[in-house]
Order: sequence, then C-alpha cells, then structure tokens
Amino acid sequence: MVVFDPDAAALLEAAKAAGVRPLSEVGVEGARARMESVPPAPAPEMAEVADRAFEGPHGTVPVRVYRPRPEPGGPAIVYFHGGGMIMGTLDSFDGLARNLAAACDAVVVSVEYRLAPEHQYPVATDEAYTAVLWAHDNAADLGIDPARIAVAGDSAGGSLAAGATLRARAEGGPPIAVQMLFYPGLERASDRPSMVEFADGPILTRADVVWMKNQYLGPDESADTEYGVPALARDLSGLPDAIVVSAEADPLRDAVEDYGQRLRNAGVPTALLRYPGVCHGFLSQAAHIRRARIAFTEIGALARAKFEELT
Repeated sequence: MVVFDPDAAALLEAAKAAGVRPLSEVGVEGARARMESVPPAPAPEMAEVADRAFEGPHGTVPVRVYRPRPEPGGPAIVYFHGGGMIMGTLDSFDGLARNLAAACDAVVVSVEYRLAPEHQYPVATDEAYTAVLWAHDNAADLGIDPARIAVAGDSAGGSLAAGATLRARAEGGPPIAVQMLFYPGLERASDRPSMVEFADGPILTRADVVWMKNQYLGPDESADTEYGVPALARDLSGLPDAIVVSAEADPLRDAVEDYGQRLRNAGVPTALLRYPGVCHGFLSQAAHIRRARIAFTEIGALARAKFEELT
C-alpha cells in the first residue's frame, strides 16, 4: 500500500475533484489541450533563454537553449520532454527544463520533436538522435563543451534519450557523458507488478500506456526496434553512465528499475533512484511537490559529479 507524499496527495485530490479523466478517454486533442492549459509555475531564472532550430531528416526542429550562467564552455544536456509521444511542447516543459539546467549547472537544449499520431516511428526517434549530433557539431556556437554533452528525458522523452544512446553506440556517434532517464517509457504495457497495481493510475493508467504507445509505434509489436522500444535491446554494455529515476506509484516503475538493473549488470555505472509516495510525472510538479525539488537536488549533484570527471 503506497503512502502518498502529502504534496502529491493534495494534487491528486485536486485532480479528482476537477474530474480529470484518463488520457486515453479524452483523446489526442483533449490531452494536448489539457497539457497546454496548465499555468506556468515559478521556475529558476536563467542567464539566457534562446530559441533555435536545426534541420533534421524530417524537417526543421525547434529547440530552446537554457543557459544558467553566461560563461561558455560548460556541460550541456540535450533534453526530450514527456507526453507519451502525442503531446508536449517547449512551453509546457519550460519549467522542467529550467529546473534541470539549474540543478545540473548545465546548458539545456530542449527539443520539440514531432508528435504522433501525425508523425509515427521513427520520426521522433530520428529527430532525437539528430539533436544529439547537432549539439555536438555546433558545440562552439552553443558555447558548450563537446566532451560533456548528456542526454535526458522524462517519460516518453526518457525513451527517446535511451534510444539515442543505443543508436550512438551502434553508429559510432558522438560521446554521451551521461544518460538521465526520468521514469522513462521503455517498453509497451506489460504484466509487471507495478503495471497491475497501478493499472488505474493515479495520473497514468495501463490503458493510457497501451493507447499512447500505439499512437507512435503502431499496434504491430513485431515491427518494434530497440531504438523505439529500448527495453528490447539485448546488450546494454558500453552505454553511457546512467541516472535512472523511478516513482513509487507509477505503472512504469518496475520496467524502469529493471532497465536500470540491467545497465548495472552490463557494467554501466548506474544510479538507480526511486522516489517514494509520488506518481508518474512528478518532476514536472517541482513548484508544488517538495520531494520533486529534493529529486532535482540529488539528480543535479550526480550529474555535476559525472561532468566533473570529464574535465
């Protein structure tokens, strides 16, 4: 039985009182409208925030560059937002990007990849990997250290980050300093205990996972690849050091923690952090959940230590 964090419990009660319905019931447009309607919460100030873009294999990809301090030459994080591959924008994940930049003392390049169902696999997966290439190739222009570029993502974005590291290994891509995976969606819905226990949520349901995965990957599981479904990767050796974050009351929890343990077993230095009493997506609520702020402090300390090793 989960004992919910008091801050998380208050948010859940507010959502219940407002009659918030599962994403799979409101549909793509309803899910997008809900996410974009959330008022922006207070978040750390940056020395500079600039909108840029790069040309990817499927067209122009907008990015937003968050610079926590003006001095050039520091580390960077290429960040992919969550939203089940069907929703989310640079604006709706502005707060998380700012908190990540401030906690890690690193430039954050937030990527607005194309969304499903209009753009199915491999579009977002291609754009995620191309974003890593672009950041490395344009490090001087971005004022970042090309030897200290990490990838990060929450939920669906965590899957994109994990897929990008697998592809960089396979294709001899640029070095990735660390992969930061925040409750990533690494596999399709399963019968793992957490998926059964939290099949009806809160926040994310099993039906939501099935529905959103199908929007991007399509219903034919035989067509899945390790870049789109990273849990399918048989060999995790030689991947970048990892920071893997799970939430106790999350249907994805067991799949996330299994991937973190597999990384460890493959010899990849991996910090596996479970946060008690919170739900899927809790890092987006840092303004309201103290435990999310603690998580950012701990994630930031680990990331800074990883970056320091590379100086």
